[in-house]
Amino acid sequence: MSEKIRVLVVDDSALMRKLIPQILAQDSKIEVVGTAMDGLIGLKKIQELHPHVVTLDLEMPRMDGIEMLREITRKHRVPVIVVSAHTEEGASLTLKALSLGAFDFVTKPQEAASGRMMQIASELGLKIKVAAASGVPKMIITETAPKRRERKTFSTQPRWPTRVVAIGISTGGPNALQYLFSQLPEDFPGCILVVQHMPEGFTEMFARRLNESSAIEVKEAQSGDMLLAGRALICPGNRHMKVVRMEHGDVAILVDQPRVNGHRPSVDVLFNSVANVLGNKAVGVLMTGMGDDGAVGLGAVQASGGFTIAQSPDTCVVDSMPRSAIERGFAAKVVSLSNLANTLQSKCMPEKPAPEPSSAQAEEVSSRRRSS
Repeated sequence: MSEKIRVLVVDDSALMRKLIPQILAQDSKIEVVGTAMDGLIGLKKIQELHPHVVTLDLEMPRMDGIEMLREITRKHRVPVIVVSAHTEEGASLTLKALSLGAFDFVTKPQEAASGRMMQIASELGLKIKVAAASGVPKMIITETAPKRRERKTFSTQPRWPTRVVAIGISTGGPNALQYLFSQLPEDFPGCILVVQHMPEGFTEMFARRLNESSAIEVKEAQSGDMLLAGRALICPGNRHMKVVRMEHGDVAILVDQPRVNGHRPSVDVLFNSVANVLGNKAVGVLMTGMGDDGAVGLGAVQASGGFTIAQSPDTCVVDSMPRSAIERGFAAKVVSLSNLANTLQSKCMPEKPAPEPSSAQAEEVSSRRRSS
């Protein structure tokens, strides 16, 4: 995009309507063309100003951000970046906005002073540029997710996974994971570990939402969680997740090591860990997202004998994460989002033992041996 990216800022706070344009003005490729104090005014200004991207507060009077987002999705082809409050209610609304088609989100600092807002300046600017280049997220049209089925009562013996699936994902991840997990059966034989680039305080609620619409168990990971079949563990924001082999079985652990590729959690940290500990029992999957976190780690999974998968770029909201691995030759298979669940189910199925030869076949082999 050669022209400046035109941005409309929608926020009921007069301070935020002043600060957001100020921090974006430092980027020569971005131009704030207008502001609005609520959704009704915002919708009028979209028609008048034709912005390339909208930044959207969710808690506003008259027409809130969720209602405005619904209208944008119905009537306008404009990507939306949510500027979210870092609260439990803010996290809930943000996840709802992502499910309705918001492109991505950034979180406001706890104190919205000018200096504090500078902390999100580069993140917001980058996401605006990616949103403008990518356009409105590809929406996955599916039936309403069924209510979670009652779990079967399993024996007290742990159900060990046939394989461990490590997933790395970023922009577009919440919708993609909800779709993927909704397609997996309750008796899925693998264990899933997920690094989703998401801030602290959002991942627990995200895991709960996934759990409610999935037949498998989904939870935010805690150090010491067992890797069990039919279980998915979501790495908490601001922690790294690794795998450790213990006497009683493989477990996930959380660590506070420095950021990798600018991220904590980092996909590379998880992928390198499963490659080192699990070898050919690991399946690495790199899904929608911007940047290249996970590409090198997927190569490590491949080198250790594990199976590697990249989501097909045409089904990603942003394709740079999987594409970076595909271009380096680290993806053994490129799979569309709609086919990913079947692929994982197939790769995680227990290997069938070779059938015992029939008595006639055994006699024939014995006869050949005697004649030779």
